[in-house]
Parts: sequence; structure tokens; C-alpha cells
Amino acid sequence: MKLHFDLATVLQGDNGALFLHGVELTLAMAASAWVLSLVVGILLTLIRMTNARPATAFVATFVAYHRNVPMLVQILFWYFGISNILPEEMQAILNHYNGQFIFAVIAIALCSGAYLSEDIRSGLRAIPYGQYEASRALGLNFLSGMRHVVLPQALRNAIPPMVNHAVLLFKNTSLAMAIGAAELTYVTRQIENETFLSFESYFVATAVYLGLSLVIMFCGARIAAHFRIPGAR
Repeated sequence: MKLHFDLATVLQGDNGALFLHGVELTLAMAASAWVLSLVVGILLTLIRMTNARPATAFVATFVAYHRNVPMLVQILFWYFGISNILPEEMQAILNHYNGQFIFAVIAIALCSGAYLSEDIRSGLRAIPYGQYEASRALGLNFLSGMRHVVLPQALRNAIPPMVNHAVLLFKNTSLAMAIGAAELTYVTRQIENETFLSFESYFVATAVYLGLSLVIMFCGARIAAHFRIPGAR
């Protein structure tokens, strides 16, 4: 049996433009979720370091929830659950500004932030206690010492696992197709339904995901090497 590989059909004309739009939305979703997850991860780490029992319990519960509930369920919960309890005016605004994208970013970022907080916390453990004492000797309070002395070093220590989670976050954007976000997987399925070229459509999507994941890993390795603390393991 002769195999027919029609790659041109899934890349030309409107299909090519649709693929490009899917890639753009995927990258925008991944970048937005990554920035937000980093902020969430840092905040969770700082809250836990206060050692206050309610704060520690809150962070532990937050991390446990996001690590044990599938991300797809979290995305669906935000889009179909949280959105329904918001005021109608806010719902209208979110729908006008692509609510699928916004809720997907929030859900992915919160879940990834829970993992990042553990990475940053591990980075903090690798910092000698003398660095904390040095920040106090300089007259810095807790927040100032964390901002200027301790946290920058912790983030540098945590770069390798953070890169791994960046790749995972990028791949998890495909779950947003469940709520209708027109990212790469969503448009791939749409093109496959229109052209009936299943192998070619998903071949292109696979190649894009693989290529971009390798780019993230390569850039992450370069960044980790550049910011590596001398003498650190």
C-alpha cells in the first residue's frame, strides 16, 4: 500500500495561518503563566518563611491541592466553576478579553507556582546561614534581606528545576483546549477535522512542541550556566 504524506495541505493558506495563530497563543499563554507562577512561587516561599503556623498551614494546603489535583480539573474548575460565581459585569469583561485564555493562564500559573515554591525553598536551604546573618548585620529587615541578599541566591540555585517546570508548563498549555482556548493543540484538532489528514496535522504539532521544548531547555541550560554560583554543586 502506497503511503501519501500531504504536509503542504495542512500548512498552506488558512491552515498555515491557523497553525501560526495557535503557536503564538501557546507561547503567549506559556510566557504569561510562567511569569505569574514565578510571582506566586516567590510569595508562597516568603509566606512560609515567616514560620507563622496559619501561614505555614495555608501554603502547605495550597501546595498539596495543586500537586494532587490534575491540572485539567483545575482549568475546568476555574473556567466553569469560578467564572460562574463572579459578578455578571466581570464575566462580560472576561468574555470580551478572551476569558478562556485568562482562566487557563491563572489555573496553570497557580499550579506551577506551587511547584516552583518548593524549588525556591530548596534553593534557600542551600544558602549558608551566614548569608542571613550578613543581611542582618547590614541592618536589613526580613523582607529587605530576602530581596537583596538571600532570594537572588536562592533563585540562582533553583534555576535547573525551574527550567524543567518551564518545559512542563509549556506542554501543559495544551490542556487549555478543553475550555476552547485556540492554542496549538486546539487548532491542530480543528485542522485535522477539516482536512482529514490526521497524521500530517499531529506531525506538525508534535514537531512544534518538540522544537520549542528543546529551545526552552537549551536557553535554560545557558542561563543556569551563566548564573551558577561559583563553588555551588
